Amino acid sequence: MRKTAIPVALAAAVALLAACSGGGDPGSEETSAEETTEAAQSGEGVELTIWVDENREPAVAAAAQTFEEQTGATVTLVQKNFEDIRADFLAQVPTGEGPDITVGAHDWLGSFIVNGVVDSVDLADKTSEFQEVALEAFTYDGQLYGLPYAVESVALIRNTALAPEPAPATFDEMVAAGEATGAQYPFLIKTGPEGDPYTYYGFQTSFGAPVFEQSDDGSYTSTIGMGGDAGHAYAEWLAANGPNGTGVFSTDITLDIAEAEFMAGNAPYTVDGPWNITKFEDAGLTLAIDPIPSAGPETAAPFVGVQGFYLSAQSENALLANDFLTNYMATPEAMMAMYEADPRLPAMTSVADEVASDPIMEGFLAASENGVPMPSIPEMGDVWAFWGVTQANIISGAAQPVEAWDTMVADIEGAIG
Repeated sequence: MRKTAIPVALAAAVALLAACSGGGDPGSEETSAEETTEAAQSGEGVELTIWVDENREPAVAAAAQTFEEQTGATVTLVQKNFEDIRADFLAQVPTGEGPDITVGAHDWLGSFIVNGVVDSVDLADKTSEFQEVALEAFTYDGQLYGLPYAVESVALIRNTALAPEPAPATFDEMVAAGEATGAQYPFLIKTGPEGDPYTYYGFQTSFGAPVFEQSDDGSYTSTIGMGGDAGHAYAEWLAANGPNGTGVFSTDITLDIAEAEFMAGNAPYTVDGPWNITKFEDAGLTLAIDPIPSAGPETAAPFVGVQGFYLSAQSENALLANDFLTNYMATPEAMMAMYEADPRLPAMTSVADEVASDPIMEGFLAASENGVPMPSIPEMGDVWAFWGVTQANIISGAAQPVEAWDTMVADIEGAIG
């Protein structure tokens, strides 16, 4: 696998994501935020619809209230399950039933571009206030297609009451340390009947089996990188830790069960993201964040992703919607509200600097240093279903690891064409 690390979390990822997105400078044509406001349509009698999930709704609602007071527009927030938003946006925007704005992840951009459902966003002179890596993640062919608000990756979350010392560097050593605590589970990771390749990805890359190969400049190609001996080794490792092996992994451990058992203090370690820290702390846990330990011979490299807001290509009020994003969401106050509602490393530089003193955020930042940007190429959309179900079938013992993994690679290559 060709992998480029992310020194000091973000700097090299800038170059990687720039290459992935085709480069370009989204802030090259600067206009002032005031000019954008003046250019916006009158808000009187206009309704903007925004799709947002439960966690982020309060922060968006606060910005929407100010927007309504100052423009006369009405903002309708539609709460949706985050897992449903991508598919619903793709299906409903072409029919005119979709929202003006939706929250989403940067790796959705490829499919949004291919299907023509997303419009560019002009942040005007606010562009310079954001982490370059976050802007580049939402940039395609030189155009910015979203307002980024957070940079994130999963990491190893440790319950310090059970495991006060930093986790060992290898998976086997971590499991052994977990067993020594006497907890019910030495390690918890959400899996479920459909698998979870996103959460498991750091372990997979430690075997040298990335989802797609990278070019010398760091950009992703459409060539599957997880086949061959490295993929076979990872598949066999999954099976070896399923119910027919060590029993560390189980498809019975769904998202809800993994979180509930960890919050109950029944495991010293889990892999999760900063979005669940508040929930875990509210359950009374004291936490520390460690890098994901390696299961294979290479360094574990989790996905680095960026969260943000997309503008619909079919919005009848695109100028006003862009005004909402630029002048009401792209502010330190709104970005801090987003962080407080859904703690992830902020994409706005000044807000990121403000929260970096938090040891939890510092831990996630350090854990992401070995990460790689999640591909935003359109082909990524053809990967998830084959990948997750195959992973789950191997773990459960329903499929032979090498045979199933080879079939998965062939199926994905067939879907990509």
